[in-house]
Amino acid sequence: MTSKSSLTCEALLRDALARINSDSPRLDAELLLSHVTGLSRTSFRTWPEREIPNAHAEAFEALVQERVTGRPVAHLLGQQEFWSLPLKVSASTLIPRPDTECLVEVALGLPLPRQARVLDLGTGTGAIALALASEHPEWQITACDAVAEAVELARENTDALGLAVSVVQSSWFSELEAGRFDLIVSNPPYIPTSDHHLTEGDVRFEPASALVSGSDGLDDLRLIVDQAPDWLVEDGWLLVEHGFDQAKAVAELFHARGFKDVETHQDYGNRDRMTLGQWSSGATVPDPALKRGEVDAQ
Repeated sequence: MTSKSSLTCEALLRDALARINSDSPRLDAELLLSHVTGLSRTSFRTWPEREIPNAHAEAFEALVQERVTGRPVAHLLGQQEFWSLPLKVSASTLIPRPDTECLVEVALGLPLPRQARVLDLGTGTGAIALALASEHPEWQITACDAVAEAVELARENTDALGLAVSVVQSSWFSELEAGRFDLIVSNPPYIPTSDHHLTEGDVRFEPASALVSGSDGLDDLRLIVDQAPDWLVEDGWLLVEHGFDQAKAVAELFHARGFKDVETHQDYGNRDRMTLGQWSSGATVPDPALKRGEVDAQ
């Protein structure tokens, strides 16, 4: 029989910490215990001797065992916070990352019209579109994804938050209605097919379609940069997230397609992770071969 001393917050967390192998085992354990008990993480530190009912302790143990196998905490909780918004998540989409909030910050800093038309390509949970809508409810925001389950999930999050975002199913631009946008944002797949990280950590439980994009990770970025001008107003903006080592290659794609004022921005870890540019139909393309996207990753 389990003793009461083994059912305190401190004892349960200590046991979980000894088994969870992640970058943040304490945070993982506290989030799981908070989920099953309804108690705040602060209370675990304030009252470590608090006893946890057997039913809650058993539920916590089951979640810890799942986390030990590598299943993401977000999947175990069924949600992930992004831009202070609680978003429902599932195995059909990428789990929103904190660093993608930097993309939202860059977007919010752009000189856009009051009722800007915005497109979020590959929306997944709807994280980027919903974050922007929460800050600018007057914006006309469309979000799209090629995966039907992701579209349904983004719509659920939109309804739950009561935000005005139109979610449609489309593989990039292919099924969108005709129109022009002041801003196109995207966090597309950008991991090379041979990247060893695909077999490590949480990404093992996320869909490859949301992660992988060709031998150099740039296939989807090439398509987006090439086709975005057909959907942007004059002087409209394109803003994309990419790998920390892809900034030079992505900037070259932007320049080659005729974007001006191309800039690279960093994430919270001071890594080059976002590139933006402004579309100008009158820009001079330096080399026709580059315009077709024939730029090798550096």
